[in-house]
Amino acid sequence: MKIDLTDTTSSKINKALVQGRRAIGTPAVGMVLTLVLVTDEENQYDALKAANEASREHPSRKLVVVKRVSRSPRDRAKPRLDAEVRVGTDAGTGETVVLRLYGEVMDHAQSVVLPLLLPDAPVVVWWPVNAPVNPAKDALGKLAQRRVTDTYSAEDPVAELRARADAYTPGDTDLSWTRITPWRSMVAAALDQVACDVTSVEVEGEEHNPSCELLAMWLADRLHVPVKRSVSKGPGLTAVRMETSCGPIKLDRADGSLATLSIQGQPDRAVALKRRETSELIAEELRRLDPDDTYASALRFGVDRLSDGEGSPARKSGAGGTAGAASAKPATAATPAAMPKKAESK
Repeated sequence: MKIDLTDTTSSKINKALVQGRRAIGTPAVGMVLTLVLVTDEENQYDALKAANEASREHPSRKLVVVKRVSRSPRDRAKPRLDAEVRVGTDAGTGETVVLRLYGEVMDHAQSVVLPLLLPDAPVVVWWPVNAPVNPAKDALGKLAQRRVTDTYSAEDPVAELRARADAYTPGDTDLSWTRITPWRSMVAAALDQVACDVTSVEVEGEEHNPSCELLAMWLADRLHVPVKRSVSKGPGLTAVRMETSCGPIKLDRADGSLATLSIQGQPDRAVALKRRETSELIAEELRRLDPDDTYASALRFGVDRLSDGEGSPARKSGAGGTAGAASAKPATAATPAAMPKKAESK
């Protein structure tokens, strides 16, 4: 069921939600959170589709905030709110409200969203594109317990990671980090099978891919060993190769679907390592709403601390990402023999 409201208010939208629930015979509210999607008209369809699919696991009220620029100066000066209320099969599992903001009301989106939040339920804000520099300071971000961005959509993902590190606040997360959860789990599981010290690591993947950078920073932060960042044609991450005191450990994925895990002295194994859809990434993030300390630690390790393997920085502040980088050991770290060599999964 769809209800279109033109030049409306938050109060009328709430009444339309109640009217819609009664019309389809489900007056009770059985949703567990409010998901606010802040996007543009071009990307709202794909973002809402992913959110609807994720709502099968997490029934939620989805508020889509779209800021529209009017054509004429007169229309731009006139504040207006249009809304499309969807309930039942048109809204996935839960309810959907598409909010289109015009004029001055675009600068006060939080005033429109606040009355529509589910009472006593967590709030998650997701920016599929054009995320603010500091999500926690954003007017909508202040309403949320969890703030989700995606550096993959940025023009300069490496510079965006640097900005995310500078502005990190507990509750922030990024889908580029979520994308590497299976890789981190697989690497940790591989290291659990051997009693060896890791001496060096190579992370291979597409150039300017923030997930590759985050995986390299996570390994460098947790293992305190040199991590070489090399470039491939992709898709996405293609390999993690670790040199250990017991021989090499390799996790290679050339086709974006099936990977091969090779451990010295053991037969090669095929493992499923499929590139996941956005809906799966959002569903994973909605499973936990507490701060992700592992992400914070990896992010704060910093892309500027990656070097070219000879001790010289491969990235300077304000510069874009380059290939062939390796992490330098933290200045305050103990010797490799005194540090833990096992990776930790999320």
